[in-house]
Amino acid sequence: MGNPLAVIGCGYVGTVLAEYWQQQGHQVTGTTTQSERVAVLQSVLANAIVLRGDDGPGVIALCQGQNTVVASVAPPRAQAGDPKIYAATYLPLAQNLAAALEQATPDLQVIYLSSCSVYGDRQGHWVDETAPIFPTTDQIKVLHEAEQTLLSAASAAQQVCIFRLGGIYGPGRELFKRYASLAGKTLPGQGDRVINWIHLADIVGAIEFARAHRLEGIYNLVDDSVMTVREQVDLVCTHNQLPPVTWDTSQPSQATKNLRVSNQKLKAAGYPLLYPKLVA
Repeated sequence: MGNPLAVIGCGYVGTVLAEYWQQQGHQVTGTTTQSERVAVLQSVLANAIVLRGDDGPGVIALCQGQNTVVASVAPPRAQAGDPKIYAATYLPLAQNLAAALEQATPDLQVIYLSSCSVYGDRQGHWVDETAPIFPTTDQIKVLHEAEQTLLSAASAAQQVCIFRLGGIYGPGRELFKRYASLAGKTLPGQGDRVINWIHLADIVGAIEFARAHRLEGIYNLVDDSVMTVREQVDLVCTHNQLPPVTWDTSQPSQATKNLRVSNQKLKAAGYPLLYPKLVA
């Protein structure tokens, strides 16, 4: 008999994680905010329910008796720029999970998927988990507040692990789809901004590693690539035999964030990346 596990937010990441755990013999409960998704999830999971992050009693009830609860939520892409929607997506859920930790039986572990966006723009410099956070946007403020809310609820008996994810790619979200439309074009700037990525398989793998080893605290979850946009576009164009992109250095870059994210803490904990380099 496997462990009772729950995944809050069965979207792109959460669905794959929940199905993986179910196939490993665990008793998995998956949640969605869309009632029409319940039947689909019930066909592959032990249980599926409709649950919103702002449903305090529902979140607390879900966490009761679970070994590990993963929170994998995000605002709708079309509304991600709306500060109110952004806050409503993350903060109530973090607050309700913190309350659940305080009421749960011992040894509940919450794994929360955050984002490297919390670091903001570091002008190309390296950051690790010890880097201070100075919220410069409403989105960064929300991400940081959600993390701190959960970390403050951790104890010797209740573990909280936060993964700060890079850009997510994988099946259905290949880099080819992101960059192929740029082939043959001239773009402004030098393309020297670094974008940090993580493959879907490594998100699932790292979460399972964190569950099995009861990891606590903050971990960056990015691959080893540390490549500039220019290098990434060249990789995709060369691999797919597309015309190269040229860069007009006389025009200002449209880049908004540039940072190099260290993954050494997670690797030192023992997690071996499945996709250490970008796959074009």
